[in-house]
Amino acid sequence: MHKTSLFAYPKQDLIAGTVVFLIALPLCLGIAVACGVPPVSGLIAGVVGGIVVPLWSRAPLSVTGPAAGLTSIVLFEITRLGGIEPFLAAVVLAGILQLGFGLLKTGKFSALVPSSMIKGMLTAIGITIVLKQVPVALGVGGGLSDVLQGVHWGSALISLISLGVLYGWKHTPLAKIQILPAALVVVVLGAILQVLFVGQGLLALNPEQLVNIPSGGFEALRSALPRPDFGTLGSSELWIAAFTIAVVASIETLLSVQAVDRLDPLKRHSPPDRELVAQGMANAISGLLGGLPVTSVIVRSGANVAAGGRERLSAVFHGILLVIAILFLSPLLNQVPLACLAAVLIQVGLNLAKPALIRAQYHLGLNQFLPFLLTILSVLALDLLKGVIIGIVVGVFFVLRQNLIGAIEQRKESDGSITIRFLRDITFLSKPALMNLLDELDDGIQLKIIGTGEYVDHDTKESLATFLEDAHTRNIQVQLVDIDLKGASAGGGH
Repeated sequence: MHKTSLFAYPKQDLIAGTVVFLIALPLCLGIAVACGVPPVSGLIAGVVGGIVVPLWSRAPLSVTGPAAGLTSIVLFEITRLGGIEPFLAAVVLAGILQLGFGLLKTGKFSALVPSSMIKGMLTAIGITIVLKQVPVALGVGGGLSDVLQGVHWGSALISLISLGVLYGWKHTPLAKIQILPAALVVVVLGAILQVLFVGQGLLALNPEQLVNIPSGGFEALRSALPRPDFGTLGSSELWIAAFTIAVVASIETLLSVQAVDRLDPLKRHSPPDRELVAQGMANAISGLLGGLPVTSVIVRSGANVAAGGRERLSAVFHGILLVIAILFLSPLLNQVPLACLAAVLIQVGLNLAKPALIRAQYHLGLNQFLPFLLTILSVLALDLLKGVIIGIVVGVFFVLRQNLIGAIEQRKESDGSITIRFLRDITFLSKPALMNLLDELDDGIQLKIIGTGEYVDHDTKESLATFLEDAHTRNIQVQLVDIDLKGASAGGGH
């Protein structure tokens, strides 16, 4: 039996927690920058996700923090709600909703979401991240259109070097050192370059192109953090934002936890409903403290597994290290260029929207590719929630269509008789196709209908009973095999 105590594997977990901290630090900063909020809000989310979730969750290796997958939601909702303060109120409400999801035991329903929609959603998020970070990487304020007006050469050079390191790191001997992740190397290298660029004309970075975390300890931090504004609590837009965050964060969390469980060397299973309760508490607290919404994050969780993590202590320790960084390392963090964080996020976005994934979906056929493609286009053209809803509807349509097409087989035998065989469960959705086949049969034939043990709903049985009653007028001889029409009335009993 596996040990489940938080302190069951202290040595392994403290080492793994350190590695996760070194990966999480640049990601927390970068995701906050990508969301257009103060960098410290990303760090606060990392702290809350690291410390609060493990105290309630029973997912041994999952690590929670601000997620790149929520970036487009945060950007959209902050603009729609009119600022970060009402958005933070939506984060608190989202946490309460997630808490309710967990108490109502809705975690199992995540398995009903079509995989094509999930992949389409993540691909669209990846595209959004890349499009939003290109101007930051080039040192341009604003959007892509502003890039045409000129780039900042210092930022552009730092971004190019950072991307080269990120994509080339795995090919170097240093990649074997777990405590030296590529993202951390990029942050350190970016800080060194920006110091070297001081006084170098076109290469020198402006203060707004650097991370800005308040120095001065706890009091300075508290005064700098935004606070939730509950003044619009009766607004439908606030509740829509909260529901969007709660649903998407819950789906992303449960998918991440399932993936991490498969990596667990001890083969443990994480209770999904308890995870939702823990995530809900963390989001409510993060919003109250001025932090971003959080989810279980596969990048950090995977690093935790790879570094030898065994229990929730590794996540807690990474959160404690983030607290130390916020309180004591802000002068060093403020030397980090936003351009190198943008490079980290561009890599994250490209990993979410890999061309290989798009090709794989295409080769699966239209039933998988069209829902995938329509989800991407809907998310990019509208917003994440509407795109997800459209993706789910389209995905369900294609699932139903596939089941309807392959549910009934008709074959003409050598003696001229007709055999109709049920290959799947026959419900009212299959009834129109079945009745169309029966109506098109020639008069005077011999017909065998084989149920093959499949379920046939009562509505379809009544339609078959009606057909049998009328068959003698068409001189059709009918034999039913493995189909019981007991209790089914012709004409539906009318």
